Amino acid sequence: MKKFFKLVGFASFIGVFYLGFTTYPKLDLISGFSAKSIASGHFIDHRSQSTIEKGDNDIKMIDYAENSINDAGKFAVASVYGLKERKAIYREGLGATLITNDFDVTKPYEVPKRIKLNNNLPFPYGNKDPLDTVFTNVDYAKLNVAVANAFDKKGELSKRSRSVLVIYKDKIIAEKYDTGFNKDSKILGWSMTKSVTATLFGILQKQGKYDIYKPAPIPQWQKDDRKIITTNDLLHMNSGLEWEENYSTICDATNMLFQAKDMTRIQLEKPTAFKPNAHWNYSSGTTNLLSGILRKQFKTHQEYLDFWYSALIDKIGMNSMVVETDMAGNFVGSSYGWATTRDWSKLGLLYLHKGNWNGTTLFDESWAKYVATPTAGSNGKYGAHFWLNAGGRFPDVPRDMYFCSGYQGQMVAIIPSLDLVIVRMGLVEDPKFDFNGMLSGIIASIKHTK
Repeated sequence: MKKFFKLVGFASFIGVFYLGFTTYPKLDLISGFSAKSIASGHFIDHRSQSTIEKGDNDIKMIDYAENSINDAGKFAVASVYGLKERKAIYREGLGATLITNDFDVTKPYEVPKRIKLNNNLPFPYGNKDPLDTVFTNVDYAKLNVAVANAFDKKGELSKRSRSVLVIYKDKIIAEKYDTGFNKDSKILGWSMTKSVTATLFGILQKQGKYDIYKPAPIPQWQKDDRKIITTNDLLHMNSGLEWEENYSTICDATNMLFQAKDMTRIQLEKPTAFKPNAHWNYSSGTTNLLSGILRKQFKTHQEYLDFWYSALIDKIGMNSMVVETDMAGNFVGSSYGWATTRDWSKLGLLYLHKGNWNGTTLFDESWAKYVATPTAGSNGKYGAHFWLNAGGRFPDVPRDMYFCSGYQGQMVAIIPSLDLVIVRMGLVEDPKFDFNGMLSGIIASIKHTK
């Protein structure tokens, strides 16, 4: 019997040791994610700590974190059983930033200059309430059922949608929010922010200030085989650069988001693994590298900060949007854009209208075609920082649909053939959430005529 207990004790020791050995390195990422999430959700969207913990942070292992908020100091702190404490600070105009212990919080910083939309027009071209429009070819009862089916019924916790918005011919025909959310709630788009970053290159191209087909303007690459990589390759995630993006473990992407002071440099410093345009590999590091390239197009950091808003975000009235920065002051173009559901839809509408916003052309019509054209090696599922349905990922949805997509199932779907933009924000992604069912159900409620 003593031998048995010794064996059990030894096995328990080995189990605890193994768990500690495999988990401890992740503690920094767990507390980092949690602190950043708490600070962003609380100070940007004014959510309570408990709301964030039950929603945004209800993720395996992230829920180990113990959190606290300091409203006076505008920061949040998280740790795991007192270990690996991380801090995220909030600065108006820049959002929340996860910082390291040596970050100087007293150092002055620049913030974007914003020009809020001010006119008497209704949504989407103004801030007034949308006009009530009834389309005779829309079965509203069927539409409302399709939208309602995207949400959990009382007592359920599987679909976890926070909002669904349907815009047909520039008019809102359906809009629904989960308890605790409304049209003014700012929601993190995660990787939908990548599509915002890419759009800025389309705008610069329209202005004649940038050529995406030339080698990327990165001095460090000019003496090795990376010198032939173009911005076009980067936009298509086809650069051939090494990168690992696997959020279930410590990888390039997690180290960048939760450790790096300057996120624009992580992909920049990677060697090539393939020739350009020969291997598609999704990389958040690539998008932040593009953010760094954008920074180099301006003489001052202030101009770089202003450009994102003056040329695009505020230009189309996405006035609720905040794109957060890293410790070096660069926009985290891969992941950290916050906006209301209605404002996210405006990005979709801009693309639906091929770059024209209420009579003003922000990017050429060819740019909308460019981002929606499949990139080599993606099997029809990716374009240029937009996801595609060209390969039939959603079998009951038109193949011309392309969309912004973010972690946990954020989506802005653009369906040119049907004059539709559909937004869904939530906490569960495909395949757990039935996007094909939601999209096809909405489409079936509209009788489409030529």
